Amino acid sequence: MKISDVARTAGVSSPTVSKVLNGRAEVSPETRERVQEALRAHNYQRRPSGKQPRAGLVDLVIKELATPWSVEIIRGAEDACRAAGIGLVVSAVHSAQSDAQRWLDNLAGRHSDGVLLAVSNLGPAERERLDALGVPLVLIDPMGDPEPGIPSIGSTNWAGGLAATEHLVDLGHRRIAMIAGLPHLLCTQARLGGYRAALERAGITPDPELLRFGDHFPPSGESAALELLDLAEPPTAIFAGTDLQAFGAYKALQQRGVRVPDDISVVGFDDLAACDWVTPPLTTVHQRLVDMARMAVEVIVQGGADADEPSRLELATQLTIRESTAPPPQLFT
Repeated sequence: MKISDVARTAGVSSPTVSKVLNGRAEVSPETRERVQEALRAHNYQRRPSGKQPRAGLVDLVIKELATPWSVEIIRGAEDACRAAGIGLVVSAVHSAQSDAQRWLDNLAGRHSDGVLLAVSNLGPAERERLDALGVPLVLIDPMGDPEPGIPSIGSTNWAGGLAATEHLVDLGHRRIAMIAGLPHLLCTQARLGGYRAALERAGITPDPELLRFGDHFPPSGESAALELLDLAEPPTAIFAGTDLQAFGAYKALQQRGVRVPDDISVVGFDDLAACDWVTPPLTTVHQRLVDMARMAVEVIVQGGADADEPSRLELATQLTIRESTAPPPQLFT
């Protein structure tokens, strides 16, 4: 039985039903009684809030499995689960709704101790069903602002965008382009905010012509870099919102015979293991992906988030300087 069915019977919204289920105070006595009657009428049941027998399993739900980003998240979660003596179930939920429904059906059968959601696009219906199961939930690198009471672990994306751009400014660059990620994501908005703040601090007006958006993967970085190179006055540096987009930019620059960093500097974001192995090694913003997943598992193992602790935790980022950045060439100065 879904919360939406109870809400329809009671003539209230689904969030109001959730507030009653969670014992929140901001519901009038009349509304609370109406919702409770609807819950009884539907024989609605959820997992009791007290201590329950442990299943010894944690679910990790991720959008893609075959990416370096996903590998880091899976590695961190597996490390923490192994240390805690529990198992890890990894599921890929792509854009298809059937994937999410299949995973939820399996989750209901195995009674996991908790769920880690890593940038997965679960729709309202799936989130509602997950809430009805009463399984503890932790978001890893959330796509948007988490709902109140749902713990999340991410990075200081704004500070990372600021550090990457300030590094290029300090090298003498003034025409600094950014290949950002998907515009609706919280991490994209924060990294873009740090980029713009660094330019403004340096007295540089952000140029809309130098901003491109992609989907975090190499092909979008490649196409965006080609567009930037075709400008009447191309940039002398590119800040890519992900390392994968930076790798795509590398390919575009190579196609055009543009040398990194002699002709153009490139900075990424994530610090994937491959950054040490591309040519030249990529300067990038290190975010603690493995630690994010480890800490998310620890929240589940410890029985969920502490009500007295902040539900949103951001791990510090740090710029890792390698060989892909240098002062701009005289040709462009």
